[in-house]
Amino acid sequence: MNILVLCTGNSARSILLETLLNSHGNGRVNAYSAGSRPAGAVHPQSLTLLAEKGHDASAARSKSWDEFATEGAPQMDLVITVCASAAGETCPIWPGTPLRAHWGVEDPAAAAKPDWDAAFRLAYDRLERRALAFLDLPLEDLDTDTLRQDLIRIGELP
Repeated sequence: MNILVLCTGNSARSILLETLLNSHGNGRVNAYSAGSRPAGAVHPQSLTLLAEKGHDASAARSKSWDEFATEGAPQMDLVITVCASAAGETCPIWPGTPLRAHWGVEDPAAAAKPDWDAAFRLAYDRLERRALAFLDLPLEDLDTDTLRQDLIRIGELP
């Protein structure tokens, strides 16, 4: 299953969820992330926290969602937005008909620098709970309607 995680800047939340899905997915999913207006660099606190938690984020980069709407890009099965602005934007046309889900999380990058650690940990913890709940599903056996309902339920997890 190919999953695209979207956020406006693609520097924090989407990078965290992409890494969590790939790390915990054990090859069951291929997660990617992108932004509608990418920041151009991954937020340093994202990289610090991911390294502290034992994740390899060496390939993480801030990129445009246009990269995934071109010929030859991986075909997405699921598109997850993690910020309200990306959820409300008109997305490019993705090849195929991927499911869409919104798993909104407050932007830790918007916190004042002294509050980064707490803000990023909160975002990480929420996204990890959702990633693990998603990966606990029998993805290979779910019909589209059941998966859609599960995605909504997971997006409401605190």
